[in-house]
Amino acid sequence: MSRPRLTVRARLTLLYTGLFAGCGAIVVAVSYTLVARLAPSAQGQPAPGQGDPAGIVAYCESQQPAANPDKPLIVQCISYLEQQGARAQRDLTLSHLLQYSLITLAVVIALAAILGWVLAGRALRPVHRIAAAARAASSQDLSARVAATGPRDELRELAETFDEMLGRLQAAFEGQQRFIANASHELRTPLAVMRATVDVVLSDPDSTAGDLRAMALDIRAAVDHAEQLIGALLILARNERGLTVREKVDLATLAEDVLDVLGDRPGDPRVRATLEPAVIAGDPVLAERLIANLVDNALRYNLPAGGEVWVVTRSVAGGSEVGVANTGPVVAAADVGRIFQPFERLSERTSQDGSGLGLAIVASIAAIHGGTVAARPRDDGGLSVTVTIPSAGGNGCSGQPR
Repeated sequence: MSRPRLTVRARLTLLYTGLFAGCGAIVVAVSYTLVARLAPSAQGQPAPGQGDPAGIVAYCESQQPAANPDKPLIVQCISYLEQQGARAQRDLTLSHLLQYSLITLAVVIALAAILGWVLAGRALRPVHRIAAAARAASSQDLSARVAATGPRDELRELAETFDEMLGRLQAAFEGQQRFIANASHELRTPLAVMRATVDVVLSDPDSTAGDLRAMALDIRAAVDHAEQLIGALLILARNERGLTVREKVDLATLAEDVLDVLGDRPGDPRVRATLEPAVIAGDPVLAERLIANLVDNALRYNLPAGGEVWVVTRSVAGGSEVGVANTGPVVAAADVGRIFQPFERLSERTSQDGSGLGLAIVASIAAIHGGTVAARPRDDGGLSVTVTIPSAGGNGCSGQPR
């Protein structure tokens, strides 16, 4: 059997009481010693064979005739009796001092124990609140807060730090729930399309080979969409583990590769590229995906015919920057902040293709490289997105080329 352990409050109370008892005992001992040294001590030797004041008086009287007293002997006897009286008074004083001091010390120790218990409880109150909030958080109630009050001491700082941690956990938990719900909905859409396409063909007994071929094409398109969505989800999940590959890579070279792959397709907006060296240390595959998503987003939502897209890479103070801007519909400044959230779109789902994960992946890739991403609406329509990542020799990610 494990013996019961004292609580922190009980240990603090015992510590306070023990310290007070020790200090009180020292004060009593010092006071007793000082009083004992300051009291006069008896000097001289008593008469032979006598050990008490009454015996000394009888001895002195027996040695002196009444008619002719010996004055020096009388003075000696009186002096000795005074010294004996002073010694008796000192002993009585010391006895009373010790007795009253010990009684007072015992009473004060008891009061110290009571006050120590009360004060320890008040001091540990934020700890109890933190424990209660932690228990509530373990029950999926992340809205609980300590909300400590009182003086700004170490315990209050601990409580405020715990509240901030609960706030971040709540935001992450709610974001994860929204992400799972949206991902489930997005994955259900292509499956529903495939099911409906198959059901339509199977319900028609006169289906021809052309109908079957059209069904296969529809299913292939839905599968491609689901595959793209799953790939985007895997990238987001992979980014949660942080950056695992660090190489020196030039964003200008990656942007040029991305633009070469896109090529000049009929109906696409004109792409104007200004590519200056911008070297970072990171994962080249993820960095290329970042630029590809930015360019793809700019092309996808560039609705007016004959629109333009601008791609810029350059080095800035302490980092490297890639920016992509496009012409297009006017974007409200209040809507810009949510475009980097998963499955968020500034237009309806039916108006444009895509999964709503492109810019979320951009923000995730920038974050694991120690960078930032910012977007602002252009005055004449469209959007400008800028990603800044610490350069290879900066304070961000650092690595040696492989």
